[in-house]
Amino acid sequence: MNLDNLARIDLNLLVMLQVLLEERSVTRAASRLHVSQSALSKSLNRLRDTLGDPLFIRTAHGLKPTAHAVQLSAQLPNMLQGLYQLTQPPSFVPASSTRQFSFSMVESAYETLIPYFIGPLLNNAPNLRLDSYLWMEKSLPALQQGQIDFGITGRDLNPQSDLIIDRLPEGIAHQTLFKDHQVCLVRDDHPILAAINGGRWDLETYLEMSHVQVRCEGNEWWALDYHLANLGHRRRLSTTVPDFYGAASVCAHSDLIFTLPSSFAGHAQKLYPLIELPLPMAFSPLAYVLLWHERNNDEPGHKWIRETICKSVAQAFNQQDGYGSA
Repeated sequence: MNLDNLARIDLNLLVMLQVLLEERSVTRAASRLHVSQSALSKSLNRLRDTLGDPLFIRTAHGLKPTAHAVQLSAQLPNMLQGLYQLTQPPSFVPASSTRQFSFSMVESAYETLIPYFIGPLLNNAPNLRLDSYLWMEKSLPALQQGQIDFGITGRDLNPQSDLIIDRLPEGIAHQTLFKDHQVCLVRDDHPILAAINGGRWDLETYLEMSHVQVRCEGNEWWALDYHLANLGHRRRLSTTVPDFYGAASVCAHSDLIFTLPSSFAGHAQKLYPLIELPLPMAFSPLAYVLLWHERNNDEPGHKWIRETICKSVAQAFNQQDGYGSA
């Protein structure tokens, strides 16, 4: 390693490069870095001269990274994380830490899981800042790139599913928090209840009904829909909405049926007069999982956050055997 040459490089330029690789836009990158577009363009030109590569090509759809920039994008997040950790104390003291951590979570986790771990986190580390965002289709890439620290989402346990835990992207570590299953909700005076009370509640009846569906990670279909498709069936999705509470409201004021994780059903029933029904078919459970990048496996602050979340949720769900490292 030639330290003399390295000393000539402004490491801030690497941070700038990472943001540009993520945003593919000078305007958005400048906004994130709190600098002017002119200043960012000058920094980019400096880095181009240093590395001897144009790094980006302007297109009608934004900045397109060169082959060299793509190669750098595979190394930069780990390099920058290593530099960040060099600036941190060798240990993490929750009571005095003022660090900031970010989460991306599926909507149902806010009701189902946060009540169990937010207290233990902030009671023991009152000066932490915890920023949370809704889990979306871009959350996994953000986790890989270091834009967020943790993810909490649902993953299918069906071995044929593309959402299976073992198929998470490279570098993403996980810990299962708890397992759940699907149930159905209908309004308390739904016409179907008479038929169900008469003993008619089966897959055929379920498929005859109209459904309200929550879009998850930008998708209208859930794992259940792909499973039904493999069996030659399809649900009639009459309405799709962006969140669980919206779906519960639609369900309470219509004849639509709402299929959802059982852990959220109770929260919906506190707001609306809804009746819970079992899913009239065999279907694999799902798991709520905590996700992080393996580059943070041994980072003291990250490790304390993970252990606190896992322990708190395990205690709440009486699943102490589920607590441990990934």
